[in-house]
Amino acid sequence: MKIDTISWKILELVQTNGRISAKELASKVHLSVPATSERLRKLEEAGIIEGYKAQISAKNLGYHLMAVIGMTTLKHDKATLIAKLKNSPEVIECLHVTGNDSYLIKVIANDIEQLEKFVESINDFGETRTSIVMSEPIPLRPISKTGFSLNGP
Repeated sequence: MKIDTISWKILELVQTNGRISAKELASKVHLSVPATSERLRKLEEAGIIEGYKAQISAKNLGYHLMAVIGMTTLKHDKATLIAKLKNSPEVIECLHVTGNDSYLIKVIANDIEQLEKFVESINDFGETRTSIVMSEPIPLRPISKTGFSLNGP
């Protein structure tokens, strides 16, 4: 699917506010409501828009600690590790990566004791390196065409 300037604008707007009304969205992209709704539908059907989510404050829910755990694990342990991580509520993201680590695991915890207990629970799967997140100078942000080369997607 070819993404034109209007579709990029729609993508930027729904990433910033997933609850934006069709009327407001149409107004901001200078299209009719039916035309805007049709573009949204096509973006969803093409798998470009995978879903709509709320942004939740972990800190305001009492999770005052965030950490990133780099983990190296052997191939035969990977499936069991992933199953464990999927069932661990502390894990909010897991990336399979290249380099020294097999995975980067983003976790939240109420306190250092909960984090320590979680790390202990996965230590049998391999070597871990835990980094406490002090702040998020660049939080997760919308994907935008701005700044990409003209030859890119």
